Order: sequence, then C-alpha cells, then structure tokens
Amino acid sequence: MEPWRKAPAVFVANLLPPAAWLGVFFVLPLSLLWLYSFGDKVGITGIDINWTLANYARAADPLYLGILIKSVWIAGAATLTCLMIGLPVALAISFAPRHVQPWLLLLIILPFWTNLLIRTYALIAVLRTNGHVNYVLEWLWSAGDGLLNLIGLGGYQILGTGFTPWSLLYNDAAVVTGLVYVHLPFMVLPLYAALYRLDRSLIEASLDLGAGHLRTFFYVIAPLVLPGIASGVIITFIPALGAYLTPDLLGGTDSQMIANVIERQFKAANDWPFGSALSFLLMYITFFGLAVRSLLAGRRGGGVSA
Repeated sequence: MEPWRKAPAVFVANLLPPAAWLGVFFVLPLSLLWLYSFGDKVGITGIDINWTLANYARAADPLYLGILIKSVWIAGAATLTCLMIGLPVALAISFAPRHVQPWLLLLIILPFWTNLLIRTYALIAVLRTNGHVNYVLEWLWSAGDGLLNLIGLGGYQILGTGFTPWSLLYNDAAVVTGLVYVHLPFMVLPLYAALYRLDRSLIEASLDLGAGHLRTFFYVIAPLVLPGIASGVIITFIPALGAYLTPDLLGGTDSQMIANVIERQFKAANDWPFGSALSFLLMYITFFGLAVRSLLAGRRGGGVSA
C-alpha cells in the first residue's frame, strides 16, 4: 500500500465521510453542551451563554459530590467483581480446545443480541421478592425444614417459624449486580485477547522449574496480561460509571448514580446548563483516568493493549 502522501486524494476521499459523520453527530453536539455548561438558564427554555463557572461551582455541592463519589464506588465495585469473574472465565476460554473457543466466545457476546432494557427486566424477574432467587431459597428452606421434621428436630424451630423473602432489589447491591450482568463481556473479551497471545512456553517453564499453579499465575501470567487487565478495567469502569438504565430500574431512591441526576436536569428540571456541567465533569474525570493509564503505560515502556 502506498503512503497517503503519494495518494492524498484517495486518503481524503476515505477520511471525509467518517470525519463528517463524527463532526456532525459527535463533535458538534458535545461542543454545544460544552457551551451550555458556561451559561445560565433563562426562563423555561432559554440559555444565556455568559461564560460563568457557577454551574461547575454548583456541582461541587456536597449533595452532588456525594452522588458522584457513590457512583465511582459502585462502578469500581462492579468493575472489580467483573475482573474477579472475568479472569477465570477468560483463562478457561483461552486454554480450551481451539475448535471450542469460538463457541465459548459466542456465549459471552450472546447477551449483546438482546436489548438492554429486556435484559434488565429479566434480572428484575430474578431478583424481585417473588422472583426466582427467593423461590429457590424458599424451596431450600422448606426442604431443610422437612429434613428436620424427618429426623425429629422440627419442634425445636432451628430454622425459625418461616421463610422471609430477601430484599434483593432497590439497593446498591442490586445496582452492582446489574452492572456486572451488563458489563461482564467488556471485561472478558480484552482479557481473552491478552491471554490468547500469551507465550505458553513461559507457563510450562515456570511449572517445570517448580512453581505451583498459583505462583505461576501471580508471577508469570498476571504481569504479562496486565495491559489486557488495564484495558478491561477501563472499558468496564467508564460505561459503568455513566450507567443510567441499570440504577434507574434496579436501584432505589438512595441508589441513584450521577447519570440519573444528569437525566433529571435535562428532563424534569429543564436545567440544561447545570446538566451539561455535570456531564462534562464526568467526562473530565474519565479523561483524567485515561491520561493516568497512558502515563503509567508509557513509564512501563508501553505494551500492547487488548
């Protein structure tokens, strides 16, 4: 292929359509919101761009800072859970027979074929008071109570007077569960890509030299797939931090995240300048995290990201 300098017309012809698409549908709307973040609300629908920082100062209110910190905590907990689940899954897929790996990967990406709203409502059916989880727990309770009666211990009420359904919805745990359910493939795929390129002879050498499986994992595998882990953490944490639908449906009034606050500013409150400031504050935090990750990768001498 010739360098683009030798065929600038071809290069421009290929670059122009995607650049125009990004400019019209991405850069322009974000630029408008960035301008709105420095304005004031006038009347019901008016916005006065006067380059004020009042919206960003308002975002520093303890109420909104608390919601932002809680959003970071929930997204971090979901990301850590995805890593703990996704790493063994990625290991299992990468060490599976080559003809089986595509089918296992298909199972990982299969949820993407279903709408997020439908998947979230399916999770509600599982976690609600009369849902499948409580149904199984109640069945186990009844089976244990029947076993105690069978061996003559039923009168001691070891298990109590009856089963009380667990409250599994409308709390932080439900939000974390929903985020893990939605974003787990984003963690598994980069980890699998890093593990797939791993030189298996290094693992064999570690085991031959007397290192156990755990020591081989922590001292050989983990450092080599660290770029894949970093990529998986980033592409899982960022969308989890900005999640709106999952906390809206699975979280209660005390489990709302920053995206829900932003949505209310644009809809219920009709305060676009403040909503824009909150949106860009979230973007600034995201860009800062990406910059830190790039800086650390540069100091390590780079690396191939998954």
